[in-house]
Amino acid sequence: MRILVVQHDSELAAVIAECLRRIGFDVDVAADLADADLKLGATTCHGLVADRAQPDGDVLRLVAAHRRAGWTRPVLMLTALDSHGERAALIEQGADDYLVKPFNTTELATRMRSLCRAPVVPAQASRLRVGDLEWGRYDNEFTRGGVPLTLTVTEAAVLRALMLAGGALVTRDQLAKCCAAEQHQPESHPVDALIGRLRRRLGPPDPIETVRRIGYRLVEPA
Repeated sequence: MRILVVQHDSELAAVIAECLRRIGFDVDVAADLADADLKLGATTCHGLVADRAQPDGDVLRLVAAHRRAGWTRPVLMLTALDSHGERAALIEQGADDYLVKPFNTTELATRMRSLCRAPVVPAQASRLRVGDLEWGRYDNEFTRGGVPLTLTVTEAAVLRALMLAGGALVTRDQLAKCCAAEQHQPESHPVDALIGRLRRRLGPPDPIETVRRIGYRLVEPA
């Protein structure tokens, strides 16, 4: 798997790249947004580690633009700010996880490996359909009614778990494993918060049924 590191500080970029290479990732480094945009378009990138503040702007603008274009790879954001507003902005605009500087490189590597962990998929299923939802095993893309969905990695993991259940109940504990990268967030119920975001991504009619205090399942909307 190839990770793109967007970091204008060459010494810090080298440290991050080395810690990712030690756990088996191939790593490219971009020194600014223009370089990052070029590399995201020219190479297959399986994940992004980016310092939010770059000489030519805010990395969130780049992430948001690629999310709108359908890019679903995991994004780990590095930030100097640690406030509720900053955390909310990072997640709302496309980041899947974040670390506040200064950070531990071992934790960075562990979080990135968790975000990039390959899903378990039935070997025989090239495409999975549940109602008007469809998931492609090989391209890892989701559609609803033939329209591509733009999802974060954690949103995609939850939707994938619900689709693999084929309408059966998926417990909150099971879905919590999909939300591991969200556990440090300030919400007291990360599963509920993520389901709420997923519902907004899917739009009406709502295909997710809540089984009070137990979990969720996909249903055919009335």
